[in-house]
Amino acid sequence: MIQSDFGKVAEHYARSRNDIPNIFFESLLLRNIMLEGKKTVDIGCGTGVLTRKLKLRHADVVGVDPSVEMLEKAMEASEKERLQIPYFSGTAEATGLESGTFDIVTAMRAWHWFNREPAIREVKRILRPGGTFIVADSAFIPSHSVTDVTFEVLEKYTENGLEPAGSKAESRQRINGFPVEWFEEWHNHGFQFRDFYRLDYEVTFTNQSWVERIASVSWLADMDKETRLAALQELKNRLNEQYAEDAVHTIDHYCSVCILRLSK
Repeated sequence: MIQSDFGKVAEHYARSRNDIPNIFFESLLLRNIMLEGKKTVDIGCGTGVLTRKLKLRHADVVGVDPSVEMLEKAMEASEKERLQIPYFSGTAEATGLESGTFDIVTAMRAWHWFNREPAIREVKRILRPGGTFIVADSAFIPSHSVTDVTFEVLEKYTENGLEPAGSKAESRQRINGFPVEWFEEWHNHGFQFRDFYRLDYEVTFTNQSWVERIASVSWLADMDKETRLAALQELKNRLNEQYAEDAVHTIDHYCSVCILRLSK
């Protein structure tokens, strides 16, 4: 599995990936998952987008990520919002956290980047018996002319085409974006399936903010700096040529959520 270095695009990620919708948290509440006071760890936290939103809902949360650059952005954003959140350098496979102490483990836009077998064992280790494991992913839906232009440009700059990210590329069948193999793996490690669902929502972008968003995706992180800048400049030029520079685009997105419980 190809690993992407998101540290190279941490600045773009911090500015453009703050779109986790409120309906995500409402959906958890509807399923009787309470966050307030719950010891929670956000693995693969990146720039801390989900981590901060969990803290704002009064979870006792910590964030873990292997990227120094991403953690720096997470800490900067938390300080700016006056949120006291501990962040730790670690991986999903080896968090370094205490065993059996967490009520909830979350992985947002991250599970497909992990070495899943050791990551599952690590989640089991740090969760208390009966604890909740939430795996979620979100993405834009290619149903807008802006996304058509974007794919046309990016395909020119990628050697092997626009493959699905991480381990998603290894699966022939996916449900709401999740490879079917994941569900069996979780079951085999003692996780009980509670729910799996998809939420649809919209995000509004200007030409510039859309370029920022694309700058944060793995396809761009995998490029060398010169190629990445050339691709982004061409995308910006194409958007400004096709639309007014002050145009506003509403792009459809989805968020898939799987809720699991560790057997007691």
